[in-house]
Amino acid sequence: MSLLSLVRRAVLALSLMVLATAWVPKPAAAEDVDLKLVLAADVSRSIDDREFELQRKGYAAAFRDPRVMRAIRSGPLGRIAVCFFEWSGSESQKVVIDWTVIGDDEQAGYFADKLLSEPRSAANRTALGAAIEASTRLFDATSIDSERRTIDVSGDGTNTNGRPPILARDDAVAAGITINALVILSPEPMPWNPEHTHPPGGLENYFKINVVGGPGAFTIVVEGFETFAEAITNKLVKEIALDGGATILAARPKPPTGAPLR
Repeated sequence: MSLLSLVRRAVLALSLMVLATAWVPKPAAAEDVDLKLVLAADVSRSIDDREFELQRKGYAAAFRDPRVMRAIRSGPLGRIAVCFFEWSGSESQKVVIDWTVIGDDEQAGYFADKLLSEPRSAANRTALGAAIEASTRLFDATSIDSERRTIDVSGDGTNTNGRPPILARDDAVAAGITINALVILSPEPMPWNPEHTHPPGGLENYFKINVVGGPGAFTIVVEGFETFAEAITNKLVKEIALDGGATILAARPKPPTGAPLR
């Protein structure tokens, strides 16, 4: 065999190896974050349009708050992944903003702007159990990875539809997920179903028994939607920061003399 033939065979073999390598599918690289957080916002029919607007604006303001960014940057990786999800009845659930990595002011600002631009997804009954189940499934819908997984549920009433939330909560906790709750109190009971917003023992107690669970789980009570922004900011800092955000929240600037405290 001539030298030229040997060279041709070597080149052909090398070309085939390159082509074979090019056709091997490569898995997408998973991005690690300090926390995967599902924000599960209640948009059931007990929340009117004004309250819905205050809720959305409150979430957007929280992601523009320097305290939330300090909490995000305090982690080992300095970034988290957030998915914003709205829920009402057992068949009324929608991802408003899919998984978004937030590690700087620009990314946080994008997330806040998106919150303000998207329309309301539903206004149905209150299916807390279905909301927890749907939130749990969202963690497997992304290649982004974290050892910490948290569902942040906001709600202004008890479950009225679908699977009991206590069962969905127990399944989520068994899977290593923590569920925290932002309990929104209504000044007056609903005329047609007073125990929905004012159950025996109080709404916060209902959420403690039926909704929250997992390591370090907690509830925060909101006295109406007017104070929602400050409440969700405090809640985000507490669940994002590894130390619970005590130092960050303690450093909150004092209001000017004579300014009302919130």
